[in-house]
Amino acid sequence: MENNAQIGVTYKKDINCADWYTDVLKKSNMMDYYQGVSGCYILRPWSYCIWEEIQHWLDIKFKNLGVQNAYFPMFISNSDLEKEKEHIAGFSPEVAWVTRAGKKDLNEPLAIRPTSETVIYPFFSDWIKSHRDLPLKVNQWNNVVRWEFKNPQPFLRAREFLWQEGHTAHLTKEEADIEVCQILDLYRRVYEELFAVPVIPGIKSEKEKFAGSLYTATVEGFIPTTGRGIQAATAHCLGQNFSKMFEIEVQNTKGEKSFVWQNSWGLSTRSIGVMVMVHGDDKGLVLPPRVASLQAVIVPCGINKTTSEGQKLAIYNACEELSQTLKNTGVKSKADLREGYNPGFKFNDWELKGDLGKKQTLVVRRDTGVKQSILLEEITTTIPDLLETIQNEMFRRAKATLDSRVIEATTWDEIIPALDSKCIVAIPWCEVESCEDDIKERSGIVTEPVDEKGPSAGAKSLAIPFDQSKWTRIVPGKTKCPACGKDAKCWTLFGRSY
Repeated sequence: MENNAQIGVTYKKDINCADWYTDVLKKSNMMDYYQGVSGCYILRPWSYCIWEEIQHWLDIKFKNLGVQNAYFPMFISNSDLEKEKEHIAGFSPEVAWVTRAGKKDLNEPLAIRPTSETVIYPFFSDWIKSHRDLPLKVNQWNNVVRWEFKNPQPFLRAREFLWQEGHTAHLTKEEADIEVCQILDLYRRVYEELFAVPVIPGIKSEKEKFAGSLYTATVEGFIPTTGRGIQAATAHCLGQNFSKMFEIEVQNTKGEKSFVWQNSWGLSTRSIGVMVMVHGDDKGLVLPPRVASLQAVIVPCGINKTTSEGQKLAIYNACEELSQTLKNTGVKSKADLREGYNPGFKFNDWELKGDLGKKQTLVVRRDTGVKQSILLEEITTTIPDLLETIQNEMFRRAKATLDSRVIEATTWDEIIPALDSKCIVAIPWCEVESCEDDIKERSGIVTEPVDEKGPSAGAKSLAIPFDQSKWTRIVPGKTKCPACGKDAKCWTLFGRSY
């Protein structure tokens, strides 16, 4: 019991979600704190293997779209960074600079990439000369640094994080638009098919779009425990803004000069944090089977002080054989034969780490705790089927929760109570930026004390969903924005967010 208490989760998710979150990550061996620099974390193998699953899945899909992997330097010269002032203005507070090498000051400060448009696009200008060179599609798996923020949280908001960033060039806007939709759907599938986390695809408002872009498409997540939205992944149509700045032009099929149309898109390790926040419980992680590094753990039982060495060896061998049998069917399994730990400790340990525990022929589902007796002779078919059931049911439960927390609000009096009930609101919005600012300010006025280091209490626009059919049809000239009274143009999600 002493060991169990040491490894158990200290906090309750519904009572203290922020401390619960970091406690789960630390005790499940997902991450560790790098004490030397605030906001930087160590991804331990238990979490990095999840990132590898994402890499493997996306890499195949990207290459099927004609995307090739490359790598560009992490340092950006000040002169290159300043070429696109509108773009860098959006990142300026977050840019970290290198100003010295050894004891010598550099002639020109070097920025550590917050994103790579300004280091990649000068080379696009060299590589692209004709419409025959298009489309050009590259992706890099790398790290980026974004320095200026409050309240760092592992995975969700770190000063250094891992991601992939794709950069492409196209002859026409239509081709660029098609790719944005293709990439965004891949990101949706990462969340829904791998993480069992539902997301809402849509478009960012003009205020919230990527700096320097024509528009930003997004998949928005939702954390039910806190009632906050979270940007899950984005794909930006950059238009011709960057191609004009970096002189990326081609001779088209008519022999005329034209600037290319560009996209950039990315998904980061933030996705892992979203998954943990959505599925984790008071026992620890609940990992969807498709991204778990271990899907089944075999725990030997019935061993005590009276068990002979021969009997113990026979039990251990049986566990190893069972684990190998599962591996042969494609199930990632392990026999936990650690000495000095009783079965109760091992069950608690694997619950914390989010795996499926097995007691002889008794299977215990990590997501629900439901126990099921399984015949060993049927285990090669039963376990894979059960893992698929767990994956699907985790998504269905999360989707039902999300759907119940998106509230249609057509009057201002409905908005604040919905937000305070840990929901996000869909409102018929006018798309006016001053109204967007006003909504954030008015919804941020609270009577109770708030954590100054925490996320803002004000609601911002999260996305304009592609699917507008879920809500009452907007009648031009009649349906009004509940915040300002102007004519509404589209249903838009507003919510408190990370």
